[in-house]
Amino acid sequence: MGLILFPGDGDTTGPDVAWSYTGFNAFRCRLAQAEGFVLDEMQGFGGERPWSNVSTVLEPFLDRPDDDGGGEFSTAECTAILPRLEAITSEWLEQAADHLLQQHVKDARQLALVLRLCIEEDVELLFL
Repeated sequence: MGLILFPGDGDTTGPDVAWSYTGFNAFRCRLAQAEGFVLDEMQGFGGERPWSNVSTVLEPFLDRPDDDGGGEFSTAECTAILPRLEAITSEWLEQAADHLLQQHVKDARQLALVLRLCIEEDVELLFL
């Protein structure tokens, strides 16, 4: 059981990115760490820290339930998220790579590919 993110273009053969719930949580925790905060300290993730106390274009990706059965990002949200995701991926490539970090880089690259396609085709990014 997990979730899959894919372009809302109707093409079921196109690229997507999928995680188990555990893998998605680990990926988002690493992204939050790159943005200078701990995801588990945030409201909605077991903590008390409000989202208004952090500033990141990744907030829509980080601050969303992963088990609500769907959702979407607009093309504008994809456009805002993509450059920061690519910058973080570059930072991760400069670090000593353990197996989990290597997986996060792979996942970030695949997510960037999907985001790019959503932007190019002007379609939503869908969550299932």
